[in-house]
Amino acid sequence: MKFCSECGSASMAWQVPAGDNRPRHICLDCNAVYYQNPKIVVGSIPEWEDRILLCRRAIAPRHGYWTLPAGFMENGETTPEAAERETLEEANARIEILHLYTVLNIPHTNQVYMMFRSRLLDLEYSPGSESLEVALFREEDVPWSSLAFPTIEQTLRLYFEDRRRADFGVHLGDIGTDWRDKRFIKRRSRD
Repeated sequence: MKFCSECGSASMAWQVPAGDNRPRHICLDCNAVYYQNPKIVVGSIPEWEDRILLCRRAIAPRHGYWTLPAGFMENGETTPEAAERETLEEANARIEILHLYTVLNIPHTNQVYMMFRSRLLDLEYSPGSESLEVALFREEDVPWSSLAFPTIEQTLRLYFEDRRRADFGVHLGDIGTDWRDKRFIKRRSRD
């Protein structure tokens, strides 16, 4: 930070505030403390019979790659509302939220992904402004090598594994810089 948004001062420091344990941006004139916290990414796994809805990204990062409909949560909305909004924005699809499915922490990007199982209410979907195309996929047809993010691949692998067992719980995990290594920790709890 170069300027304080409270008083406009350019006297900013990066230090640990009194009573805290982490460095923060602090205004040396008015003592305002600025906290930077992780961003919450919320999305859905829209189901229709034995298929799931994926979107091919029309925006950076990972333009042209496939993903589940998801995006940053907005102020003033709940996580299920964010999942419904993102699905409508990216796929023009209406869904019913079934339950929270994955919570994936990504400390190196300061993000937390929360993905919800959902049911498509109809087949009236089409690409939104952030999607090149939208399509339903069976497990064997998922474009695994063209998925946009490790969080999406991990969520889909867990989903299809649980679907084969007909046992959906909630998955909590941490993704390191390479989620395929031992730093990915999967913990599972039942509904």
